[in-house]
Amino acid sequence: MTGPILQVALPSPLRRLFDYRAPRGVGAADLHIGQRVRVPFGKRAMVGLIAAISDHSEVPDNRLKPAEALLDATPVLPDSLWRLCQWTARYYQHGLGDTLSVALPVLLRQGEPALARQDQLWQLLPGAYPEHPAIARAPKQKQAVQVLAQHPHGLSHALISQWGLSRDTLSTLESKGLVQRIEQSPHHIAEPLPLLREAHLTANAEQRAALDAILNAEGFHTWLLEGVTGSGKTEVYLQAIERCLLNGHQALVLIPEIGLTPQTLNRFQQRFSAPVVILHSGLNDRERLDAWIAARDGEAAIIIGTRSAIFTPLARPGLIIVDEEHDLSYKQQDGLRYNARDLAVYRGHLEQVPVILGSATPSLESLHNVQQGRYQHLRLTIRAGNAKAPSFQCLDIRSRPLEGGLSRPLTDLVSQHLERGNQVLVFINRRGFAPTLMCHDCGWIAECRRCDARMTVHQSPPHLHCHHCNSQRPLDRCCPKCQSEDLRPLGAGTERTEEFLKERFADTTVLRIDRESMSRKRAMQEMMEIIHSAQPCILVGTQMLAKGHHFPNVTLVAILDADGGLFSADFRGPERMAQMITQVAGRAGRAEKPGQVIIQTHMAEHPLLIELTERGYPAIAERELAERAIAQLPPYRFMALLRAEANHARAAEDFLEAALEQAEALVAQHQLADIDLLGPVPSPMERRAGRHRAQLLLQAAQRSALHQLVHMLLPALEQHPLARKVRWSIDIDPLDMF
Repeated sequence: MTGPILQVALPSPLRRLFDYRAPRGVGAADLHIGQRVRVPFGKRAMVGLIAAISDHSEVPDNRLKPAEALLDATPVLPDSLWRLCQWTARYYQHGLGDTLSVALPVLLRQGEPALARQDQLWQLLPGAYPEHPAIARAPKQKQAVQVLAQHPHGLSHALISQWGLSRDTLSTLESKGLVQRIEQSPHHIAEPLPLLREAHLTANAEQRAALDAILNAEGFHTWLLEGVTGSGKTEVYLQAIERCLLNGHQALVLIPEIGLTPQTLNRFQQRFSAPVVILHSGLNDRERLDAWIAARDGEAAIIIGTRSAIFTPLARPGLIIVDEEHDLSYKQQDGLRYNARDLAVYRGHLEQVPVILGSATPSLESLHNVQQGRYQHLRLTIRAGNAKAPSFQCLDIRSRPLEGGLSRPLTDLVSQHLERGNQVLVFINRRGFAPTLMCHDCGWIAECRRCDARMTVHQSPPHLHCHHCNSQRPLDRCCPKCQSEDLRPLGAGTERTEEFLKERFADTTVLRIDRESMSRKRAMQEMMEIIHSAQPCILVGTQMLAKGHHFPNVTLVAILDADGGLFSADFRGPERMAQMITQVAGRAGRAEKPGQVIIQTHMAEHPLLIELTERGYPAIAERELAERAIAQLPPYRFMALLRAEANHARAAEDFLEAALEQAEALVAQHQLADIDLLGPVPSPMERRAGRHRAQLLLQAAQRSALHQLVHMLLPALEQHPLARKVRWSIDIDPLDMF
């Protein structure tokens, strides 16, 4: 066959490439790996990337279609990012096309040009002045000239209304030869500015030691920066970024939550005059593409983003930072189930740039990598400035009545802290008004009709809500089992706690911070402005409050129910509970005011709580690592979880039984050592969103053996007749066993 054959990676669940002829009129010299092409796929057109170029194809000539169009003159991804995507697809056993699709902004997946949007500016021409004869009798035009004279580098078209100008007025001035329209990048800097807007803080001895280690190393290194909350990890980041920018490079900073974006962006913009862009799912498609291009073209010096920002191209990569590296948000839980923290380390290796993983409560995986010599450990053990670590107290609530989830002694403490003009944080990791609705007469409980879970009671507006499948229904007026009307919400969620605190402290502002209250675009930013006004207030919220926020006026942190993590079915339960309590507690006493942490519990004598409050997270981590080693659990053993779900439980189980037989045959055939196949068993939540779920766990002592097995197993499963009757996926290094 004559002419080049394109092997195209398409966003498809199929783990294969698709062959096409080159588009008509496009020669071999115009084609490069990494360019986007639009191709016919079934009855529709799709955008994919050229993954290989060949001179032959296994597809018969009469079935080989030409691509419709070549969309780029050059590859859309730089070489290092292309290699990162290839490695990601291999490691997470995912299709290359789907992986590349995740790495691209939505508009590029749809075929939009990979070009930056230009700002339109209005600028005075030489010779224009307010008393010019051409505008002597035109006061609006005269005003416009006066305003533009204050902006010698041009006034953005988006801002003209804020200055009381209109497009018609400016167009008239343009026709008189007094004004011109110019276009430039929104990240354009008219003239060089000093890098620092404010001087960096004086580093203490521990910060200086960490910075010396980071700044004096060359090439790729991975540092685990373990610093107690308030110890100044961010200052270490900022000074490391300063050196990076002075060397003409760019810095990529990953954060776990969108809610952290405003304070992080503000902190960086206060310090640096260099352009900063953000990347997260809260942006619209155009904003995301603009930021992506600014990073790719080198116009943005600092890129701040959540999980998917790890795939952002950088023109001059110099530093990668992963803040709160332990956070589960870095692990994608569907589709391409990658871990952005681990990809950051591999990307640092590809780019040969340093990587900083920061946390007050490092993951056991990262601590294990320190033990193995893969990461270097840097510690910050004292709080910056004069701040002191908060005091801990476990408050036994057995036999104590609770109102809104708070005991009387805790309510009195809240009152004392507010009277001193301070702020209080109340942490309850349950959304809604109450965890469940129960019939007081017969014990009936409102359960989700599609999941093995109870419905959460919400009050604004009143309804029952399943937070697993998102199904909602009105509150029951009477018990469907005994017809009693005595239905009572049991337990407390954020709404109920908020309601009680508003009644108890009527003269104090109470702010609820959870997924529902923060759904508006600027909601978190507006809340932060109230909090940083330093007025006494009470913050009520879920895990969103535990992640990296700086609340200098919070002196009391109340954790309403710490018992859930003590008896978790997940082997990671103790680690996560210790991380959560430590992170939430770290919001207290971050300035000069001393902090106090109260943990309400029915298990005040539990060894885990005692060890955590007396010796801190490092002691818990050390103990958990020792127990994991004995039990041969991650990070000492490697896992992959094969999940299946179907409308009928038997279908999912039959598919996994077939997978088990195939896996056992492959293990025997290739003599793969020390591999355990556990299951299939129903998932801990067997029914979710109306589908029955089951799982098969694959464990191995060697990562290579596990990947070899999975690599051979998946193609066989794709061809199995039962594969079309179930929805199935593979999760490499799973963090959620549910």
